[in-house]
Amino acid sequence: MCPDRSSLSRERGAGLPVALFVITVLALIVAGMAQLQQGTGASVSRQILSQRAFLAAESGAQASVAKTLASGDCSVDGSTLSFSASGLAGCEAGIVCESAQADIDGGPAPETVFTITSQGACGTGSEAVSRTVEVRVR
Repeated sequence: MCPDRSSLSRERGAGLPVALFVITVLALIVAGMAQLQQGTGASVSRQILSQRAFLAAESGAQASVAKTLASGDCSVDGSTLSFSASGLAGCEAGIVCESAQADIDGGPAPETVFTITSQGACGTGSEAVSRTVEVRVR
């Protein structure tokens, strides 16, 4: 009951080529998923930096509005605020202030209107992000 050797030599297996094909396809899928995951992580990082830059710009604008209304002039112009709080650490806000006289609601005398522009910046190098907030107060 020995198998016939001549019939064994005629049989050809497809197992090895199929296994190599499956392994190659799975490796490509895993590499694609890893690259997608890396891109998603970088996108989330940029989004967080962008939000922090916006909050730094808004914080700079709010602080500058308070100082401008208290002093009645644009003494905050050209100043830079650096933040040390844990959420905004490493961020800063550059402030530009302009004043103009404007007739508002047909009043008896023109009023001073201040335009405060705050540019928040976070990150360094290619990861640097900036956002700008502009506020007008009288």
